[in-house]
Amino acid sequence: MNHLAHVFLAPDSPEARVGSILGDFSRGVDLSALPDSVKQGVRHHRAVDSYTDQHPDVLASKQVFSRQRRRFAGVALDILYDHFLLKHWDRFSEVERDAFIRRTYRELQEKEHLMPDKMARVTQRIVWNDWFGAYQDLDNIGYALDRVAGRIRFRNGFTGIITEIRANQDELERNFLSFFPDLQEFAGGIE
Repeated sequence: MNHLAHVFLAPDSPEARVGSILGDFSRGVDLSALPDSVKQGVRHHRAVDSYTDQHPDVLASKQVFSRQRRRFAGVALDILYDHFLLKHWDRFSEVERDAFIRRTYRELQEKEHLMPDKMARVTQRIVWNDWFGAYQDLDNIGYALDRVAGRIRFRNGFTGIITEIRANQDELERNFLSFFPDLQEFAGGIE
């Protein structure tokens, strides 16, 4: 799962939502120094990722990618799932989508003191460039994935993966719509 899905699924507190993103930035961070609700968000993040990686619909979605790009399918799906979550928001939430995004941006700014520097820089870009709003457009998903590809430190065939997403969009979307309610139920039961 990517950042939007993690904050959407996180326990309902600003600190837990920060922790739900911190899960991607926790290497080298002394988690014991953080408030319990932030640590809860990190644990939640890890459980959600573990569940996602093993779900049959996610595994099926990875198989639609070419052999050349399958190695990066998990990364592509994480970001694509934010797009599908935004597209089908009303199926999964009673909170208005744009209000949730605005509240999350405000919380990320207010709780920046809880973040390691690298995470703070990323969350600033998320807010300033309205990444969550931008993910409503599939072209922006392609742009984001190409930026990820450019940061990979070895030669890869990840760039342009959006062409495979577009070619298989209906199947990927069906798999997401089957998977996400299961994930939402699982996430709601994490202590």
